[in-house]
Amino acid sequence: MPSLRDATVDSPAPVRAVANAVTQWIDKLGSVWVEGQIAQVNRRPGVNTVFMTLRDTVADISVTLTCARSLFDSMNPPLVEGASVVVHARPSFYANRGSFSLAAREIRMVGLGELLARLERRRQLLAAEGLFAPELKRDLPFLPGRVGLVTAPNSAAERDVLENSRRRWPAVEFEVVYAAMQGPRSAAEVIEALDRLERNADVDVVVVARGGGSIEDLLPFSDEALVRAVHGMRTPVVSAIGHEPDQPLLDLVADVRASTPTDAAKLVVPDMAEEANGVAWARDRLRQVVVQRIAREQEWLAQVRSRPAMADPRNLLAARSDELDELLARARRTLSHRLDRAADDIGHQRARAQALSPLATLRRGYAVLQDADGHVVTSVGQAHVGAAVSVRVADGRVHATTDRIDADQIDAATLMEDPDE
Repeated sequence: MPSLRDATVDSPAPVRAVANAVTQWIDKLGSVWVEGQIAQVNRRPGVNTVFMTLRDTVADISVTLTCARSLFDSMNPPLVEGASVVVHARPSFYANRGSFSLAAREIRMVGLGELLARLERRRQLLAAEGLFAPELKRDLPFLPGRVGLVTAPNSAAERDVLENSRRRWPAVEFEVVYAAMQGPRSAAEVIEALDRLERNADVDVVVVARGGGSIEDLLPFSDEALVRAVHGMRTPVVSAIGHEPDQPLLDLVADVRASTPTDAAKLVVPDMAEEANGVAWARDRLRQVVVQRIAREQEWLAQVRSRPAMADPRNLLAARSDELDELLARARRTLSHRLDRAADDIGHQRARAQALSPLATLRRGYAVLQDADGHVVTSVGQAHVGAAVSVRVADGRVHATTDRIDADQIDAATLMEDPDE
């Protein structure tokens, strides 16, 4: 293959020769440190290489940057678009496509990127300790008696919080404590102001308010000492730092985060007009419910009164009275029958007793003979001529003297027969 210097119009060099020459020349450069800004990140599924675009921060120039997936995933905080970095990379030229790229071997955050990296590491450490746990968040009081406000003197944030709060609830009271909202003394002064409000028993909620600013201006509100001080407070804290995109660590540890100072005013006090409308609506709703309930009860009462038993209660009493009379008559008949049967039983028992009575035997003409000692004489052998005896008859006793004794010839079989025969 002829050298590129020997190439002429009649003997041109092939494309591969030019591509290979460029590749060899670029390979001689070795690794270099390159500063730029990440403009695009492309992580392809199943590919171990991450493709990015490294853009110059001044000129409109960009170059493809590649790195291993393991290097990209090890970045803490994660590498995102817009981060400023310094890359230790080796330039390479892909001859097949004629494309130039940098193969990164090391990536470091610089400037704002390094600052964000430190904040992210601090956030992770404090989160691991549980300072940002959702279960630690406390609810704000519905209507605080006094609101503590930590802000800069004569600031727009102070006016926003005070004016909007008083517009929503004119009777709200504030305990304003001023502190530097940026600079090296800001975190210490805010901690001191929070401690002062914490010791005030009349303060029910504390608002820390500041307007928007750069990340460097809001850096004091990510101070670790300030975050721990807010975490240890018993009074609920509302963080109203910067605007919606801003999120210092104070927003994470506070009980409630407000996107702006104006939003904080809406969170700490209710809207009097809205609450009055709510009370009026609730009163009307309650009145409507009571009226409907009374109407239903009246309708039910009318239905009950229209029933026959309620229209003329005597009908129900008459039916029960007839039933009671029938039951009473039945009870009397049953008792009478029982008494009659009992009387018959008594009569039978009495007749039987009378029939078995010795007196009844005497009334039939029989008598009982007794000697002078009162012993019953049942045999002629027990009597003696001339002995005094007494004869017991049905209606009395006859005293006599034995004149004669005649013995009958009666065998034992005859004595076992019926004595009445």
